[in-house]
Amino acid sequence: MGKSLTVGDQIPHFQLKDQHNKLVDSKQLIGSKALVLFFYPKDDTPGCTAEACAFRDQFEVFVEAGAQVVGVSADSPESHKAFALKHKLPYTLLSDDNNQLRKQFGVPKSMFGLLPGRVTYIMDKDGVIQHTFNSQLNVNKHVEESLKVIKGL
Repeated sequence: MGKSLTVGDQIPHFQLKDQHNKLVDSKQLIGSKALVLFFYPKDDTPGCTAEACAFRDQFEVFVEAGAQVVGVSADSPESHKAFALKHKLPYTLLSDDNNQLRKQFGVPKSMFGLLPGRVTYIMDKDGVIQHTFNSQLNVNKHVEESLKVIKGL
């Protein structure tokens, strides 16, 4: 695993499939809006569902602040689609099936290396990281921290 990306770093170029099985290129995500990219361990687990729904509940606030929200886990596009439908998630979920993007960002594992980490990155419209937040258990804080940063951009 490479070094963890941090504030001031440019995000790497990537291409991943979303919950509709469409290829999303990072070049489509940067250039016009700020970006909140949150890595989470697994669809439909209690903590991940709470986090995803917290982002859903504040989605309009992010949109009004000029930001887009994107979730990333190793789950398949099919799993993401079911998760998004079940919880009415209005944002893109990307399938990082081989954890390549997780490795590119240097997202650390948590819980003694047993679980994929839960880390949120907030980028300005140019794709430069402005803030990161890492907490496996404090899922709602990911949304609070993101909103605070987005409103300040």
